[in-house]
Amino acid sequence: MITAEDVLELPAASRVGPAARLPLPATSVPLVSVVIPAKNVAAYIGETLASALAQSEVGEVIVVDDGSTDDTTAIVRAIRDPRLRLMTNDAAGVSAARNLGARYASGEWLLFLDADDRLRFGAVAALLTAARGAPRAVLVYGDYNTIDSEGRQIGRRGLLKGRRKPSGDVLTRLAAGNFIVNGGIALARAEAFRAIGGFDTSLRYCEDWHCWCRLAAIGEFEFAPKLLLDYRLHTANTMNAAVRTPKDFFPAIARVFDDGLILARLPERMTAGLRLAAEIHLVTYSAMQAVRFGRYRDAFAYLAMIGQRSLRSLPRATLRVALARFGI
Repeated sequence: MITAEDVLELPAASRVGPAARLPLPATSVPLVSVVIPAKNVAAYIGETLASALAQSEVGEVIVVDDGSTDDTTAIVRAIRDPRLRLMTNDAAGVSAARNLGARYASGEWLLFLDADDRLRFGAVAALLTAARGAPRAVLVYGDYNTIDSEGRQIGRRGLLKGRRKPSGDVLTRLAAGNFIVNGGIALARAEAFRAIGGFDTSLRYCEDWHCWCRLAAIGEFEFAPKLLLDYRLHTANTMNAAVRTPKDFFPAIARVFDDGLILARLPERMTAGLRLAAEIHLVTYSAMQAVRFGRYRDAFAYLAMIGQRSLRSLPRATLRVALARFGI
């Protein structure tokens, strides 16, 4: 059987067979639609919108309010920009909010930005440049750094700027763990996003990973090696990252490895190893988040879970958790 460690070391070019390809429209200036699900983010939404509207390549910004009870909608309505649209979603959840915004978006490309994060200057231009060099890509993505609730940089991911993430046929690598992490660093081709059905609203967590895997099953990805986003880490955000545990993520693993579109493109002999790699990846992520929020006892418990699954994976996971302590 292929082990989790074998999977993590696979080259990005590992393939099962040619993926189905969608026809790609040829436009000289592709329009980008930014979709922002928002719920009780009055403290951040103004800054987030300013960062999106500052991108000259953005043709529209669609805010989907998901049942806010604070001043979120009032702040959005006060911004006078013809590219800005506000929709309501009646607390149907973040996936439904994103799907709703995407349904009415007119752009060739979609960017799903969280309402408390910030796009860096030139982020969309960098992604479009990468897209022009990869005309078969259905998703183009970059990297991010982390900030705290006050907007101060806490990450040191600039130290990793020489690192490259996979491009091309990435499904095997992506099934082993979500290396995209945040949708605010990615442009998804709207036609492809709609073809795979958008985000699965039955998933509470990791719905983005499942969606990216379905996209990777029908087309190529392209990596742009730039820090494009300030990803805000704080205890009050809508994802509640400070208190999530590994068991919150396991339904997404079951969904990914029960998805016919994904499984049709994965080699059967590797499925068990890929699933184990995904479990280790998400338990490691939980340990990293626990360390970032000072929950060291939980972090050690999660590392013990990894050791029970695969002793060979424990040193690598421990290193990642230690680096997270220093914002890397």
